[in-house]
Amino acid sequence: MDMTMDFIIHHDGVNWCLRNEQVSISAPDLTLLDKRLRLKMVERGLIRAGETKKVRMLFDNATLPPVIRQYAQHYFNRVLEIVG
Repeated sequence: MDMTMDFIIHHDGVNWCLRNEQVSISAPDLTLLDKRLRLKMVERGLIRAGETKKVRMLFDNATLPPVIRQYAQHYFNRVLEIVG
């Protein structure tokens, strides 16, 4: 199982937003965000049928208020396994 892509994730007050140099998607909830990410990976040929790949999502701490940042080093990081 490969670490396929790294993403920055944050919440804009309405949607969860996921981005890197190649992909930018958003959705109101994490379940839909994960589905959209899987579809985008299939669409771009980044995953094939039968493959399982890991995607790392690192929270953008710059979106947190400065007072909280020192206490939130890994506020919301996640690793997702995408199955093709």
